[in-house]
Amino acid sequence: MNERQRARRPGGRSARVGAEVHQAVTDLISERGYGNFTVGEVAARAGVADSSIYRRWGSLETLLTDVALTRLNAQSPMPDTGSLAGDLRTYAAQVAREITGPDGLAVVRLAVALSSNGQQGLQAGADLRAERTRQLQSMLDRARDRGEHAPDAFDVLDHILAPMYIRVLFGMVPLTPDYIDGLVDRML
Repeated sequence: MNERQRARRPGGRSARVGAEVHQAVTDLISERGYGNFTVGEVAARAGVADSSIYRRWGSLETLLTDVALTRLNAQSPMPDTGSLAGDLRTYAAQVAREITGPDGLAVVRLAVALSSNGQQGLQAGADLRAERTRQLQSMLDRARDRGEHAPDAFDVLDHILAPMYIRVLFGMVPLTPDYIDGLVDRML
């Protein structure tokens, strides 16, 4: 490799710019809602040129999809407590922390808005569901391997995750540990 060819560092400027742009989008979604800002406003908020955003993401919709998928899929490792009930409680508590955290509502609203906005939005929603289902399936398969009766991944989505997302969307928070444990107990 000659002096002009430089290797990209995973934690270098590109990663920093990506994180700043993602945060700018999340902040603007929180402040103004979906569809109420431009690439130029994201760029100004992130301190980058709008050409940098177009070069990396191509369009505002692609950027918004990337933010939603990145934030909603940035899950802690799937819990392995030794029991399905323990795993589900831990997982549900992790999701509750994510969606009630400082950027949680904005990212959930972004995902909902994207999923009803054209083919790219439909694909983003499908990608998000596929990733959540994959995460859940790994936990449920592990429980089955231990000899436990495990529900279907969609049952977990319907009976544990969906009620939490609905409560966050309609401002019915906090999601208390007792509430989360009750969702898991009712499903099991």
